[in-house]
Amino acid sequence: MFCFMNPTGRNIASSKDWKGIKSPWIGTKNIWDLFYALDLLDEKIYNRIKSIKSSEWKEEFASKVYFDVEKHKYCIINLGKCTQIDARKLPDKVYKEYLHLLEKEFEIINPKVIILFGNQVSSIVLNEKNFSFASAKKDINSKKYRFYKDKYILGLSIWR
Repeated sequence: MFCFMNPTGRNIASSKDWKGIKSPWIGTKNIWDLFYALDLLDEKIYNRIKSIKSSEWKEEFASKVYFDVEKHKYCIINLGKCTQIDARKLPDKVYKEYLHLLEKEFEIINPKVIILFGNQVSSIVLNEKNFSFASAKKDINSKKYRFYKDKYILGLSIWR
């Protein structure tokens, strides 16, 4: 499970006009570089993502991308459930309001490994002010989860 901060306004699925799946990173390019580099995205899908503009993503293609995500057995979630139009930092209290929903997602999905992206996400999810180590375990609702910080994942194959 890859856990990011909150949905980007560049994600066309955040538009009220979007009729397809409401999943993270639809219509974006850069994050798919990571999944491709980790061998978690088929080359054909990746090449299509890189060749089209954000506005050219269609509902059918988004479904194909997320079918590929499912095939590779990972999921992408956000701590925050609020979309912003810019990249300004939100106060911790905003994300803490969503923490119970994120923990419910952990319970439903039951991931083997959770990769946390960003210091703010790591600090809030793990209730640690400075999460500077590579991995941690935490009990949530009587279940132990293993967490890794984003900068330590390249070169790891912990999700296989």
